[in-house]
Amino acid sequence: MTAALLLAKYGVASTIYEAKPERDPIGSKALCMQRDVLDILERVGCGRPLVDEGVTWQMGRTYYRDSELFQITFHDAGISAFPPFVNVGQDRTEFHLERAVDAEPLVELHYASPVTDLREDDNGVAITAGSRDPSRFDYLVGADGARSTIRKLLGLDFPGRSFTDQFLICDIRAQLPFENERRFFFDPEWNPDRQVLIHPQADSVWRIDWQVPPDYDLDHDEAGGGLDERIRKIVGDQDYEIVWMSVYRFHERIASAFRAGRSFLAGDAAHIVSPFGARGLNSGVQDADNLAWKIAFVLNGWADDALLDTYEIERRAAAEENLRVAGTTMEFLVPQSEEGWELRRRTLAAAVGNPRAREMVDSGRLAEPYWYTESPLTTIGPHDPEMMNTPPGTARPIVPGVLCPDAPCALPGRADIGRIRELFGSGFTVLAVGDPEWAVAAAAARSDAPVAGFDLRAIEPAGLMRDALQLGEGEAALVRPDGHIAAVGLRDPSAVGAAISTALAR
Repeated sequence: MTAALLLAKYGVASTIYEAKPERDPIGSKALCMQRDVLDILERVGCGRPLVDEGVTWQMGRTYYRDSELFQITFHDAGISAFPPFVNVGQDRTEFHLERAVDAEPLVELHYASPVTDLREDDNGVAITAGSRDPSRFDYLVGADGARSTIRKLLGLDFPGRSFTDQFLICDIRAQLPFENERRFFFDPEWNPDRQVLIHPQADSVWRIDWQVPPDYDLDHDEAGGGLDERIRKIVGDQDYEIVWMSVYRFHERIASAFRAGRSFLAGDAAHIVSPFGARGLNSGVQDADNLAWKIAFVLNGWADDALLDTYEIERRAAAEENLRVAGTTMEFLVPQSEEGWELRRRTLAAAVGNPRAREMVDSGRLAEPYWYTESPLTTIGPHDPEMMNTPPGTARPIVPGVLCPDAPCALPGRADIGRIRELFGSGFTVLAVGDPEWAVAAAAARSDAPVAGFDLRAIEPAGLMRDALQLGEGEAALVRPDGHIAAVGLRDPSAVGAAISTALAR
C-alpha cells in the first residue's frame, strides 16, 4: 500500500492484489515505527494519524535480573516533526494506509486475490490473481511477506538461518506502573536464561515478548495455567485482558536477488530479520520509498532502466547491514554454542558493576535509515570520506547519501509553519544559500525530471539546515525524491549537472 500511494504522487496507477479475504483488524505485530519512516508515511497522509494514535517513547532501559544496566536515548540532527519512535500496532498502520488507498483513484485494492502465475515479456508482466483473467502491468512489486509467492514464482532463493528458540508475544491490557519506555530484561527470575521485552501501546495495552524454549506449546501453557502465571509475574494481582497473542521463531534471510527483469521484491519478501531493533516493517517501508520514485521516473521518461538496477544495490546493502546488526544481537540473546552461553552469562554478571562490560551487552540496536554513501547515485565531495567513518548508532555528520535532516520552515503558499521534509517526495530538491535558480536551471538542462529550488535564507532563517549541511554563501545541496542527499557544496552549474546525472544513474 505504501508503494502504491507513493507511485500515485507521480501520477502512476497501480493495482494491489492481497491474498487474504480482508485486512487483519487486530494485533500489534510490527509495532515500533521509526521517525524517518513516519515521515515517509506522512507523504501519503498517514504519519500524523499514527503518531496521534500511538505511544511516544524516547528512552529504553535494559536490565539484568533486578539491576538496571543502562539507558538509551536518541540523537536528532535538526528538529524533527516526529518523536524518535512511536509504538502503534500494525493493524492501525494498515487501517490508515487502506483508508488512504480507498481515497486514491489511481490505486485499486483487491482482497481474496492470491497471485498464482506471472509471465513476463519485453512489454510487461502478466499477472493471474484469484479468479480474474490475467492482467498486464509494466512492473511487479512482490511485497507478499516471508513466504512470498512472487519470490517462488520468480525462482529466487532465500538463503539464511532460523533460530530454534521460540518467542511468545502477548498484547495485554492492564494498568502497569511503568513509564512509556521500552524495557528489556535479561534473565529475570520469572524467565531465567532468557529475555523479556516490554513495550507500551495506546489504551493501556502492553506488548510483552517472552523468549521461550523450542518445544514451547502455547495451548498446553494456557490450559495448565502457565500462561496466566507468566503474565502475572509482570502485571501482579490486577485484572488483565489478552488482546492478541502469537508464537513464532526468528529467521534471518535475504533473497538471492531483489530484481528479476520487470519484477522486484520488497519488505519481508526480500529480507527478514529478528524484530529486536525494529528493522522489519521500517526497512520494508524504506524499500517502498526507494523503489517507488525510481519506477515512477522511468515510467514518466525522466530516467532510463539503469536507475531501477540501483534499487537492489542500495536496498541490498541496507538489508545486509540490518542482518549483520540483528545477527549480532541474536548471537548474544540466543547463543548457538555452550561457549557463547558462558560468555553471555559472564558478561551480564560483570555488567552490573562494570561500565566496560555493559558496552558488550546487546539488547538490540534500534533501527535508523541506511546511508547510501557507497551508492552509484551519490556524489561524494573531497572531504566527505573522512567524515564517513563514524559508526552506525551514533550521531553522524551530514554527508551525501544520508537522509536529509529536518527543521521548521516557511513553505511557499502556506501561512502555517511547515518542515523541510515536506519539500521532498515529488522530484529533486535544491536547497541553496541564496537564489537557487542557477542550480535549478543547471539541473533542468540535464534532465526532464521535476526539480524545485529553495533559498534557505528565506524559508529557514534560523540557519539550522545551512549549518547541518555546512553550506556556504552561494552553495547548494541536491536532495533526492526520497529525501536522501545526492550532493552538497555545489558551487557552479556544471557540478549540479553532474550531480543530477549521477543521481539518475546516467
